[in-house]
Amino acid sequence: MRIAQLTDTHIKAPATLAYGRVDTARYLEAAVAHINSMASDLDAVFITGDLVDGGKAIEYAVLYSILSGLTVPFYLACGNHDDRAGIRQAFPDPRYDDDPKAPLQYVIEWKNLRGIVLDSSVPGESHGQFCESRLAWLADTLKARPDIPAMIFMHHPPFETGIHHMDVQNLRQSERFFEVLTKAGTVRHIACGHVHRACETVLNGIGVSIAPSPAHAVSLDFDPTGQPGYTLEPPLLRVFNVSDKGQVVSHLSPIGQFDGPHPFFNSDGSFL
Repeated sequence: MRIAQLTDTHIKAPATLAYGRVDTARYLEAAVAHINSMASDLDAVFITGDLVDGGKAIEYAVLYSILSGLTVPFYLACGNHDDRAGIRQAFPDPRYDDDPKAPLQYVIEWKNLRGIVLDSSVPGESHGQFCESRLAWLADTLKARPDIPAMIFMHHPPFETGIHHMDVQNLRQSERFFEVLTKAGTVRHIACGHVHRACETVLNGIGVSIAPSPAHAVSLDFDPTGQPGYTLEPPLLRVFNVSDKGQVVSHLSPIGQFDGPHPFFNSDGSFL
């Protein structure tokens, strides 16, 4: 299987730029076109939160109009900029809990893999945290299919990146989260967003990654006293290649048109 991941699209109202400079809608349109160009190689797209910038209905309407152009099935997670009821209204799905304020968490199942979407958001706060009821739901969900490897898709990363102003708003009390994962033993990878940069690590034997935003990147600044900011780096998305046995390999794919591909060899096998 191959799964693409987008995150932190931060869509705003029509003709409104993020920070007065970033046209997030245009960047997302380019990402959708890029994913569609890879559609024959993809089984799904997960978009891991901060779908819009202000949780407003008009922003979700813009998001819907853009994502409707995807030719690959897509699944949404909730971030700290999102509104659970707003997501449910714009993207109705029978997998969602009927309570508009309930955490947005559900499971996508394929033959050899389960994609588990978790809601790490805390309404009104920037950081993430799982309450005991969400952890209990996760434990029951993992216990239900001990025979199939799982990937988790969520917004807040459960580790520090070294970028101080983002690390203070990551996933809190992640020890309980990993207790649940370790006990189940089926989770192969955790795919997160929030930091707007490509980062990877391993925690408790599980690979964990953060996908970059297809628009603006959080500046790579390790000075804890520095001013938080963003840079307009080349946009990227993540692509996961998952083997039949559940081995997860992560790639980064730059969004846009680039020269190539070009052959290494002539038709007779000689080097060019």
